[in-house]
Amino acid sequence: MKGLEYFIALLFFPMTFGVDFLVEPGSFNAHRVYVKSPVAARSLFGTGPDADISRIHHIQKRSADDGPDSCNGLHGFETKLTRNTHNFTFLDYSRSVSLAWVGDGTGVVLALTTFHMPIVFLRFGQSNLYRSEDYGKSFKDVTELINNTFISTDFGINIGPENSGKVILTGDASGGGGARIFRSRDFGKSFIHTELPFQPLMQIMYNPQNSDVLAAISDTHDLWISKDFGKKWKKIHEMVCVVNWAMDTLFFSTNLNGSCYDKGALVLRKSADLGVNIKTVAERIYSFGIGGRFLFASVMAGSGNAMLSASEDMIRAIHVSVDKGETWNMAQLPPVGHEQFYSILAANDEMVFMHVDEPGDTGFGTIYVSDDRGTVYSKSLERHLYTTPGGETDFTNVTSLRGVFTTSVLLEDGSAQTVISFDQGGEWVPLKKPENTKCDSTAKDPERCSLHIHASYSTSMKLQVPMLPLSEPNAVGLILAHGSVGDAISMLTPDVYVSDDGGYTWLQALKGPHHYAILDSGGLLVAVEHNEAKPISEIKFSTDEGQCWHVYKFTQTPVHFTGLASEPGAHSLNVSLWGYEDALISHWVTYTIDFKDLLTRTCQDNDYVQWLAHSDDISDPDDGCMLGYKERFLRVRKDSVCWIGRDYIVTKQPTPCACTLDDFLCDFGYYRKENSSECIEQADLKGHDLEICIHGKWEQLQTHGYRKIPGDKCEGGKEPERRVIDLSTRCVSNLLDPQMLTDKSSSHSSAPIVAIVVAILLTAVVFGALFVKKYLCGGRFLVHRYSVLQHNVEANGIDEPLDTDVAGAPNYDFHDDSDEDLLE
Repeated sequence: MKGLEYFIALLFFPMTFGVDFLVEPGSFNAHRVYVKSPVAARSLFGTGPDADISRIHHIQKRSADDGPDSCNGLHGFETKLTRNTHNFTFLDYSRSVSLAWVGDGTGVVLALTTFHMPIVFLRFGQSNLYRSEDYGKSFKDVTELINNTFISTDFGINIGPENSGKVILTGDASGGGGARIFRSRDFGKSFIHTELPFQPLMQIMYNPQNSDVLAAISDTHDLWISKDFGKKWKKIHEMVCVVNWAMDTLFFSTNLNGSCYDKGALVLRKSADLGVNIKTVAERIYSFGIGGRFLFASVMAGSGNAMLSASEDMIRAIHVSVDKGETWNMAQLPPVGHEQFYSILAANDEMVFMHVDEPGDTGFGTIYVSDDRGTVYSKSLERHLYTTPGGETDFTNVTSLRGVFTTSVLLEDGSAQTVISFDQGGEWVPLKKPENTKCDSTAKDPERCSLHIHASYSTSMKLQVPMLPLSEPNAVGLILAHGSVGDAISMLTPDVYVSDDGGYTWLQALKGPHHYAILDSGGLLVAVEHNEAKPISEIKFSTDEGQCWHVYKFTQTPVHFTGLASEPGAHSLNVSLWGYEDALISHWVTYTIDFKDLLTRTCQDNDYVQWLAHSDDISDPDDGCMLGYKERFLRVRKDSVCWIGRDYIVTKQPTPCACTLDDFLCDFGYYRKENSSECIEQADLKGHDLEICIHGKWEQLQTHGYRKIPGDKCEGGKEPERRVIDLSTRCVSNLLDPQMLTDKSSSHSSAPIVAIVVAILLTAVVFGALFVKKYLCGGRFLVHRYSVLQHNVEANGIDEPLDTDVAGAPNYDFHDDSDEDLLE
């Protein structure tokens, strides 16, 4: 078979290799996939007429070093790097290669190359597995460990959480039917193969607290559980649509009617004991999601009455739980029309960011931020860019400094502009123009403009933006991003900009688009020019947070570049460049550069300087307060060429501040006008009592328009009056009370009792609903059209649909829902 495949590869060589390379974003467990495929045609990015919404930027430069010029700190680096540049060629013809790092600091990298070609009714496929123990400097062909099995490119490599050393490879079973997995507990040194009793529909999911426990959905929508790392499997439920872990609890949606496409008729269930006991926590579910400590459910309800009828219009309302579905609160948001949708942009243990779309497919909407219960929301940003067809938004969490988010707004003339918030959505301002740049042709005033970041929307419009904005939690204050300088995001070729203070000030670092990576906790930045028309032979690097860049020629034979790869976590000093060289038969080739000899010494105490975040002047006792406290960090001097090290831990020195209005968001029913810090009442709520339904009781909110930002730790000072009055009146959500169900393996003698109890409870709920008020919780329902909730954070980074109508890829951090497919 292998000889035949080589013959087929040679026969179809012009078709297989006569195309460009495209880097596909990594998805699961930080593994990357580089694919040979045609490059999509470029399209223009229309921004409409020039406009000016920029306001006076009241934030000045926040960080500077007084040390010597760091551009002259390196000598003879070419010789040092040449000694530590390693080349490896993969002697196969595969169309794609998937990379996965196994463990943290182990140096183990798995590379799975895949060749797949369907011919008429036959499918020829081959996978080769390579393993490296030195961060990709050399690889060993270990294909014999997988018995020549064809491994799936989409979700074939699955790395266990933390440093467990576990690896699962999912492939086709022998004979072409069914599936098999290869399991490793020793970082991929050896594998044991297991035939599965089902065909996986999604990537197998690890329990985040016990990596021996696995969950998967089959292509027939059965939910399977393994307690022994995939050796044995047990089916615990049928007709499961979506499944997610919430620490030790398994949540999944199901439909008793047998269709995951019957949205609004789903049932949300959970199990805390791996299927022994299963509890229903909500019904009439459209979708659900998990973010931080919040569980979200999109629930179908009647437009005007708690009692539903076949003829009644159905609307959707978001409910939130902070106790794993035991109790629910309806999210308190302004009314939303039938043709609208919403999306959860980000959620952590403190708060939720939610986008509510404007009517009429406008491509924009409003961002609302929640209180610490995830229930009461207030307006944060108007005209937030969010395209309806593809669900594209530039909303980005800057992980290198707390409370910082960037996104884009769409102006009335159709132009898009970037804004940033340093206080978790309390206030949004334009980015400051970098001092070493000039305004481009989009600026009406050549001396006054802003920096605009190219993110997901730009990539969807096929601009030359090879990478999204990049930040790392252990590289304090650092952000790398593509951008343009003008009155709006420009269709011109973007440049690379760097901020060293969390987005307050920026520097144009590199001309033109680049691939980039952060190494050694920010002590080293690397970049490779993005040019699809010609091969490359140089890499650029900076040891001073992007102020000065040096060029190193790593090969005399240029390569067609496909991707830049480094170990996740930004601790490593190794970076690999992947691609192929011009040849009759092109093979994958990688160059791995180790910068250890460049940073010849470990950073000492005198290499660090104290930095006060969000501050102009470290000596000013009133400066630097953000979200109620100051944070001081020790950061390496820009002129110190030293190794920060893998064991580096970010140290913070928090100091509480007195409360001011900057520590408060606009309360429910209030909003800030542009260019103003004052919270004013929404016109449609003037003269109305603000009553909300919380934990089954009506509460009346009496406010002067301000509430403290979730996570804000200010003490004393100025605190606007705010009271919540318990009206001592019961209110009812439109979720049915949860019913305890037993697994099919339980004793049959309990079935009649369970049936009777369920019937009594259902009857009680229906009877009680007859007396519920016409408008539940003030009649504030979320109504959505069919769209899809996207995952935008982070942090991961990673942007994936939270919930698919059928089972989809797992999302371990934040699962969100956009209306094409809301939460789940």
